[in-house]
Amino acid sequence: MATPPSLPAIPRWATLRNSLRFAYNPIVALDQYVAEYGPTFEFYLGGMVKGILTTDPGLAQHVLQKEHRKWRKSPIQTERMGYFLGNGLLTSDGDYWLRQRRLIQPGFHRKRLAGLTGIMNQEIEDFLEQRFQPALAGGQPVDMSPLMMELAFRVVAKSLFTTSLQEEDLAFLRDTVTVVQAFITRTFRQPYLIPWFRFSGLYREHKALSEKFDAIILQHIQARRSSNERHDDLLQMLLEARYEDTGKGMDDRQLTEESAILFVAGHETTANALSWMWHLLGQHPEVVARLRQEHEAVLGGREPGFEDLPQLEYTLQVIDEAMRLYPPAWITDRLCVEDDQYGDLPLPKGSRVVAYIYGIHRRPSLWDDPEAFRPERFSRERKKEYHPFAFMPFGGGPRLCIGNNFALMEMQLVLVKILQRYKLESAPGFEPELQPLITLRPRNGVMVRVSS
Repeated sequence: MATPPSLPAIPRWATLRNSLRFAYNPIVALDQYVAEYGPTFEFYLGGMVKGILTTDPGLAQHVLQKEHRKWRKSPIQTERMGYFLGNGLLTSDGDYWLRQRRLIQPGFHRKRLAGLTGIMNQEIEDFLEQRFQPALAGGQPVDMSPLMMELAFRVVAKSLFTTSLQEEDLAFLRDTVTVVQAFITRTFRQPYLIPWFRFSGLYREHKALSEKFDAIILQHIQARRSSNERHDDLLQMLLEARYEDTGKGMDDRQLTEESAILFVAGHETTANALSWMWHLLGQHPEVVARLRQEHEAVLGGREPGFEDLPQLEYTLQVIDEAMRLYPPAWITDRLCVEDDQYGDLPLPKGSRVVAYIYGIHRRPSLWDDPEAFRPERFSRERKKEYHPFAFMPFGGGPRLCIGNNFALMEMQLVLVKILQRYKLESAPGFEPELQPLITLRPRNGVMVRVSS
């Protein structure tokens, strides 16, 4: 019997030596490893946890979709993230996750999303009038990143609760997501510091923030329950969802955890994708011109409705290409719970495979001139040419992001409404820097010149 080929392996000492650089920006280190060791290799995450990193879309599909029953979310996601974020869809696993997914999935059907279009449009319009327009008053380049973060947060808050949150609560929830996410990321990349994090009280400090976050959400859930009012929003969907086997709904703890996950994941990915998109559009006026032509042809200057979105094909291509270059969910991993094999590569129980999505999206053998911004890659005809897991901004397989259509709809509406009112161009001499946390943020913002 032939001996299975051994994977290239990065020595533990080498990953430890690079741990500080990895903690600051792992993408730089991982790109260097891929260039040196090839598309699939063994390495040590943070110099501690052994894993197999891959930019092979076939292996990613094998783990995330084809043999997903043999693979589970790793303790990094279920335990460390779950400790702060609760046991919602993003962090739960196994039978409980499947039960929750089946319960909540129908709430994101076409009719529900159509009902949210008016809420989104109004919130975007209010934001442009009250927050965005005043930010332009100085005539200086505008940092789109915090603006998009605030806009996306307001949209998901209104889509979830309909009734407005207090400004101080909104600010606390938004800031807490950033602070806690940064801390969780440190525990991933510098696991050798976890004893110090616990001893110094940093764990308790961030847990307290997450508990206050949950308390604010629970307050709104209980207020809705006691009011007996009904709103066409995501909270109503969660309240009305019933388990098939018992006919019962979720308790307050489950509602809080799932609402919190919708808050965190529902604004973070959208805000980052929009921020990177404005950076790219500022550099490509020819793409902006084509977008304006499509918007005029389809809408004629009026507000976009749900039924218009399928006709805005080029708009969606621009969004997809922005997420290819800067995928909000830039990496994911799975832990093998049953012996498996991919081709001639044995994957014994206990193996950890890390799908490097950012690397897959920019792999030269998968994409022609991968660093270039070319929305036409995602035309209906061209999309058929690619491996199904060559593009996976929302993950893949059964755990494909439940809110992917919600996010795409929101991004289309934001893109249309801003370009209907404003002209944008890149700020001379500015180049954003990658900040890969749980999602891919721009570390130093996205500076753009905006004019009416």
